[in-house]
Amino acid sequence: MTKDQIIETHIISVLVDDEPGALARVIGLFSGRGYNIESLTVAETDHEKSISRISIVTSGTPMVIEQIKAQLRRLVPIHSVCDLTESGESIERELALVKIINSGDDRIECLRIADTFRARTLDSTLNSFVFEVTGNSSKVGAFVDLMRSLGKVEVARTGVSAISRGNRIDLESK
Repeated sequence: MTKDQIIETHIISVLVDDEPGALARVIGLFSGRGYNIESLTVAETDHEKSISRISIVTSGTPMVIEQIKAQLRRLVPIHSVCDLTESGESIERELALVKIINSGDDRIECLRIADTFRARTLDSTLNSFVFEVTGNSSKVGAFVDLMRSLGKVEVARTGVSAISRGNRIDLESK
């Protein structure tokens, strides 16, 4: 496999006008060209300027990632596109609510694992727990995998939110 054929995962931060249809245009670009979205989060970041940040986790060859970024930059409501994976230092977080149903000694092990991962216990019954865990995607995934080994698990994940570190601001014109 050559370097151009290696599949890479990238976090792309997109600043868009907070208007009806902006998210649909971004998603339409991905679905229309057969690109996969592994995670998607969106929220308003500047109320006065009516700007929202869309954090997209996607994967593809380096050429596909470059095509995605170029095509995103051409969309009308977009102010900036920043590949946080390439641009250096960034902070990535995801939140998950994890419900586990089990009994006996496995309950004690659940609490021990939750403490190790700094997960908060949000709910506890005689046969279940609901934990809140935050961190990068691999930490959240590892926590979920360990819980699955101890009982029935239900998971709700927020998707990745990410931002660059330091004094760089991603709100730059195209």
